Formats: sequence, structure tokens, C-alpha cells
Amino acid sequence: MHPIFLSFSSFTAAKPSRLEAGQRQARGFTLIEVMVVVAILGILAALIVPKLVGRSDEARVVAAKQDIGTLMQSLKLYRLDNQHYPTNQQGLAALVQKPTTDPVPPNWKDGGYLDKLPNDPWGHPYQYLNPGLHGDIDIFSYGADGQPGGSGFDADIGSWDL
Repeated sequence: MHPIFLSFSSFTAAKPSRLEAGQRQARGFTLIEVMVVVAILGILAALIVPKLVGRSDEARVVAAKQDIGTLMQSLKLYRLDNQHYPTNQQGLAALVQKPTTDPVPPNWKDGGYLDKLPNDPWGHPYQYLNPGLHGDIDIFSYGADGQPGGSGFDADIGSWDL
């Protein structure tokens, strides 16, 4: 046999490796890869979480204003049906259950004006004044601290703010 000419018969077919035979080995992540991902998540959390923390109090103020708006609309319907708002003694409960104290509403709507009386977002009952200090009636929340007055998120939130 001449060295320049090679015969194909002298070559044998290579055995397929296990990876080529369709049996892939399971590969996991290296410790470095996992540490890089954890570091990236930590950086993202450090940037995003401080911006979201103050939003919960803002969301509670918005929710309180929406609740007060709903209560005001229900009270307007009550007045439309009964020619007057509930008294201070009857309170906001008159929207859920027919008052039994005078003046008993003559046309109280069956089922009430609300399914249930909500508490403010901080868990305190909404306050009701008839006559109000800022309008015919006032509905308000004492804010985060549950006390009259205050500033910031502790400030009173009322129907006069809508």
C-alpha cells in the first residue's frame, strides 16, 4: 500500500459516545452561577423594595377615600328614599339594618343600602356626624393612628376631602 492512497477498509466506524446515543447526562448549575443569580436578585430587591414600602400607606388612604365615597352615595340614596339622613344615634348602621329609633325611615329599602358596614383600612369604624361640621353630614376616618387630628398618614380623612 502506498502511503498516499488510503484504503477505506482500514478505517473502522467510531463507537457513538453515550451523549450521542441519546442518553444525555443531567447537568446542574455550578455554585458560581447560583451565586451570581442570588446577587442579582439581591441587588434588584435592594432597589425596588424601598420604593414599594411607602406605597401601602398611600393605598390605604386611597381605599379610605373610596369607602367614604361609597358611604356617601349610600347615604344619599337613604335620604332620597326617606327624606332625611340617619340621626347620629342611628349612625351608619342605618345603611345595613332598618333603624328602630325615631325617626323610623318610612321607605327603608329591603335588603339595606349596603351589604355590610366596612371598617377603615386600619381596622377602625368610620365616623358619622349629622349635622356635619363640613357639610350636611360628615363621614370620616381618624387615619392610621385612630385618633382625631394628626398629620401625614395619621391625618383625618373625610367626606370633605373628596
